[in-house]
Amino acid sequence: MLNEDGTLAREGALDRVPEAFAPVVGAARVRIGKVFGPTRLHSAYLYGSIPRGTATPGVSDLDLLVVLREEPTDADRDAVADLGAELDRRFPQIDGAAVLLAGVRAVLSELERHDLGFFVACLCTPLLGEDLAGRLPRYRPTSLLARETNGDLALLLPRWRQRAAAATTAAERGRLGRWVGRHLVRTGFTLVMPHWGDWTSDLKEMAEVFGGYYPRRAAQMRTAVAVGRGGAADADPAVLGTLIDDMGPWLAAEYRAVHGVKAPRP
Repeated sequence: MLNEDGTLAREGALDRVPEAFAPVVGAARVRIGKVFGPTRLHSAYLYGSIPRGTATPGVSDLDLLVVLREEPTDADRDAVADLGAELDRRFPQIDGAAVLLAGVRAVLSELERHDLGFFVACLCTPLLGEDLAGRLPRYRPTSLLARETNGDLALLLPRWRQRAAAATTAAERGRLGRWVGRHLVRTGFTLVMPHWGDWTSDLKEMAEVFGGYYPRRAAQMRTAVAVGRGGAADADPAVLGTLIDDMGPWLAAEYRAVHGVKAPRP
């Protein structure tokens, strides 16, 4: 959805959180504050289906971003892993909890302006502290935004192949499949996003938009949606292999040709 000036509107809001997830969000707010305290915590955000109001109890996960005043340490990363595991144990409404961690300097850096900065300003809902969106620009659906959000697919493919080769159970393949499927759908969508001229985070809509520009790959992208959502195909090694070894390389090459490659990170 666009603002009146043609910039991308922020998705999600606390008043859209479904009633079933309100206790989870409240507990997350309290625990984040206790773990880091006001001297270390700058801000915290919700993102994903819960603040968009589309979460399903018992199926959806809880997605959080914690921003610290200083750069995170290994101990901080362990702390948010424990926090996510604790929330997952306490609340059957969620199927997993992922807590991302960043420092204020990184969020506001030039390098992250069109990746992590865009993520905070447009895809995250403020939960605690100062909203950093006020210190970030308005974003438009440009090729620069496409390149910096998803122009690194080629770097991910070797890691996915290693994980797929090492997976020995349906559960392991399922977890990998959900990550691979969602990432491919989002990459396919951002490939065409500047032409479409808007933004969506709904996987099905992303795939439909992509398919309008690349009809020969539309069916494969619909498969990626099913795998990303944890459908019946997510544990099938052949399906996962096709996404990683066929869809992935083609999409990475097309992305590079259209938008270029994401700026290297340290």
